[in-house]
Amino acid sequence: MTAHTATLSISFDSPDRARRVAESLTPEVGGVDDDRATAGVTRDGDTVSVTVEATDLTALRAGTTSWSRLLTVAEAVTEAGAQRF
Repeated sequence: MTAHTATLSISFDSPDRARRVAESLTPEVGGVDDDRATAGVTRDGDTVSVTVEATDLTALRAGTTSWSRLLTVAEAVTEAGAQRF
């Protein structure tokens, strides 16, 4: 199925924050997938990566756009939560 792959990675100021971001993204895996694109979330220390695999470039663009937004929201929410507590 996979003809194209893109990986979005972001490093955080701590492994704990990266863990919170990864945990908030994990429930979305499979939820935004379709027959043309899938994605997975991994964490390595203070870095969270989202890998999008797609059958064509249009699906890859759509998948990376969706996951970029999800990653941005997860980052913002964990930042807001860290400032609040």
